[in-house]
Amino acid sequence: MSAPDDVTTGPLPAREVRATGVRLTSLGYGAAQAGNLYRATTDEETHAALDAAWAGGVRYVDTAPHYGLGLSERRIGPWLRERPRDELVVSTKVGRLLVPSPETADRRDPGMFDVPADHRRVRDYSRDGVLRSLESSLERTGLDRIDVVYVHDPDEHGDQAVRETLPALAELRDQGVIGAIGAGMNQSAMLAWFVREADVDVLMCAGRFTLLEQPALDDLLPAAVERGVAIVVAGVYNSGLLARETPPDDATYDYAPASAELLARTRRIAAVCAEHGVTLPEAALAYVRTHPAVVSTVVGIRTADHARAAVARHTAAVPAELWTALVDAGLLAPAAHPDELA
Repeated sequence: MSAPDDVTTGPLPAREVRATGVRLTSLGYGAAQAGNLYRATTDEETHAALDAAWAGGVRYVDTAPHYGLGLSERRIGPWLRERPRDELVVSTKVGRLLVPSPETADRRDPGMFDVPADHRRVRDYSRDGVLRSLESSLERTGLDRIDVVYVHDPDEHGDQAVRETLPALAELRDQGVIGAIGAGMNQSAMLAWFVREADVDVLMCAGRFTLLEQPALDDLLPAAVERGVAIVVAGVYNSGLLARETPPDDATYDYAPASAELLARTRRIAAVCAEHGVTLPEAALAYVRTHPAVVSTVVGIRTADHARAAVARHTAAVPAELWTALVDAGLLAPAAHPDELA
């Protein structure tokens, strides 16, 4: 299925997640768009995007039942099954069961995905919910195992996640059914709590450690370094604000219109980046890699062109002087300077 202009160059650098044997490439493929996030995407577009990412060295694919009410898992499954399984790491998530909902099948999904609402999401962080969710994910993907499993957005269920969800995943990991376990959230405080209170290998932090904001520096990342827990950064563009060389007036931040103040600050960051021969997206990807706890960055990808652009940005050379210049301009806190993170 590879496009003629995609020449595989070999895998990107990879780091092992604790002593699990799971190795994540420094760039990961986020498959929310394969679930028709915001708008419809075809099987052909998705598979071409995956081909281009593979050719660029990406060997880590992240999905979830939440993405398109299972469409993402179903859509990427045939492509995953064509690749050498031992060369590919696949992560999915638990915490939302998909329950048939024929009474709403004539409507569209209310959860930002352009799919029929023929199922509904039911939060379930119980041990039984974990087992049912994983079994369903295996059926949808057609895989015989999942390498990494995250507890998905347990914001209102943190206690249960520590008492029941993560222990159930740890049992499956220790039995060799799955490779590594953790949680994925849009906040850092609860993830830091999981590092201290639970048996986790890897955590996905979305939007809270970026070039624009770094709250994870105060809680999650120091705890991860101390306990040897791997961090995967998602939402590196803060849902769009850092995704272009110059943010447009209608740029989004955390899935809402960015404020005039944020737009002005981001444009100042972009100008400093340009002075150092770097684009804003290149700097956004490079900055999060400066922290020793970060093993991979997952970027949402819809098309083959998006995949090639993501790889090019990820592998672009970014001079260390950029971070000093941003600190001097008051656009990056001294404590967030890479020299302070090592």
